[in-house]
Amino acid sequence: MKPDYWQRAKRALARRDPVMGAIMRAHPKVFLARRGEPFLTLARAIVGQQISVKAAQSVWDRLAACVGDMTPQGVLMKKRPELRACGLSDRKTEYIADLAQHFADGAIHVHRWPQMSDEQIIVELVEVRGIGRWTAEMFLIFSLLRPDVFPLDDLGLQKGIRLAYYKGRKVSVRTMARLGETWRPWRSVATWYLWRSLDPLPVEY
Repeated sequence: MKPDYWQRAKRALARRDPVMGAIMRAHPKVFLARRGEPFLTLARAIVGQQISVKAAQSVWDRLAACVGDMTPQGVLMKKRPELRACGLSDRKTEYIADLAQHFADGAIHVHRWPQMSDEQIIVELVEVRGIGRWTAEMFLIFSLLRPDVFPLDDLGLQKGIRLAYYKGRKVSVRTMARLGETWRPWRSVATWYLWRSLDPLPVEY
């Protein structure tokens, strides 16, 4: 389902920025769609780090079959060697277990997120081993549908900005951040369309 702010954001961005308006018109029938339940989404993000989409799906399928009930409690009931046998590295095994422990302990305050700022949620998430700022920002965009996230460390976003606004020339992150200020409070939407300018089909992060 399309986010309730999507059309409003598109109109505001198109009025303000002709380049962005042209990118949006070139991709008229696609929009940001919500990802799944928080624990599953974050666990999948950890599994997928630094491996191909196909390999990540294979590991995830084995992990889901091993755990059965893919919940924090389900993960914590399994011994580490059992998790590693699914194809997880030692480090990712630790990360998945740490994520599950944070959820089980209530250190991840899902029920408070609607009242929390983007930055407060990011600070909470990066306390989990294996979740850095980029993963937290992707989660805010794709799972929580936060409208004004601007993941400046994302290489796709940087490339999209260079090609669309600077004829492919290298520019500083500060310059990109300044451009992003013109898209507030809809920087997630602008980012999403810049990704589409590089790859028309939305993909799993």
